[in-house]
Amino acid sequence: MENNCNHDCDQCAEECEERVQPKIEKLKPNEVSHIKKVIGVVSGKGGVGKSFVTALLASHLSNQGFHVGVIDADITGPSMPKMFGIHGKAKDCDFGILPLKSMKGIDVMSINLLIPNETDPVVWRGPLLSSAVSQFFTEVVWKDIDYLLIDMPPGTADVSLTVFQSLPVDGIIIVTSPQELVSMIVEKSVKMANRLSIPILGVVENMSYYICPACQKPHHPFGLSKLEELSHTYHIEAIAKLPILREYAIAADSGKVELLEVKELDPIIEKINLIFEE
Repeated sequence: MENNCNHDCDQCAEECEERVQPKIEKLKPNEVSHIKKVIGVVSGKGGVGKSFVTALLASHLSNQGFHVGVIDADITGPSMPKMFGIHGKAKDCDFGILPLKSMKGIDVMSINLLIPNETDPVVWRGPLLSSAVSQFFTEVVWKDIDYLLIDMPPGTADVSLTVFQSLPVDGIIIVTSPQELVSMIVEKSVKMANRLSIPILGVVENMSYYICPACQKPHHPFGLSKLEELSHTYHIEAIAKLPILREYAIAADSGKVELLEVKELDPIIEKINLIFEE
C-alpha cells in the first residue's frame, strides 16, 4: 500500500493488499429447494470437453446413489439436454420452475428447455447471461439435491464472476487438454479461483491420449501432458486423464452419456465425496 493511500479503492487501480473488496451476499435457493453442495465445472477456453466432463461427473455421482442436479450455465452454447437425451420444455409450478429429469433421474435446467426452438441462438449481453444463471439457482425447484453441478461457460468473464461471488460454491473442477496454449490459459482459471478463495477439487485433462489399435500403446496427438506440472505448481491433489474414444462422442451425441463408465474419473469423484459431509 502506498503511503499516500486515501483508502478510496473505487478511485484506485492498484492491486494492493489493503484493497477493500465489496461484500456480495450469497444468493439463496427458493423456499422448497434444498441443496447440500454446489460444484462448478470450469475451463480456461472452449472446446476442451468441459460439458462432457460435467455430464460424466453427474452420472458417476448419480450411480453412487446421490441425487444430482445440473445447471447448464453456458447460456449461449447449451449442451446438457442433448447429452442427457432430454427433450421438452420446463414447466412452472406454484414454487418456481421444475427441472427436467434424465433417464437416471438427474435434474437438469438449461436455456434450451425454455426457448421455443432448441436451435434458436441466445443473443444476450453479459448482464442478461449472468441474470439467467442466477435465476436458474434461485427460481428452479432443486428439491433434495446432494450435488448441484454448474457447467460454466469458458473463460473468466461475467457469468464466472456471478457464480463464484453470488452462489455458495463449495469447490470447482477444472477441465483442460494437453495443448500448451490451453495449459497456459487454464492457469487463469486457477488464479481466479485462488483470488476468490474457491477450493479447487481437481483437474481433468480431456483428450489426453489414445491407444493405438496396432501397437496397443498410448499416443499423444496434442502433445505430452502438462497435468502433473500444473497440479504440482498449484498444489492440486486430484487429477484425471481421459482418453480419446469414439464411444465417448457417440454417447454424447446420442444422449446416452449416462451409460458410460469412465474409471479414470475415480480420483476426482473421491475428492468430491470428501466434501459431502463437511
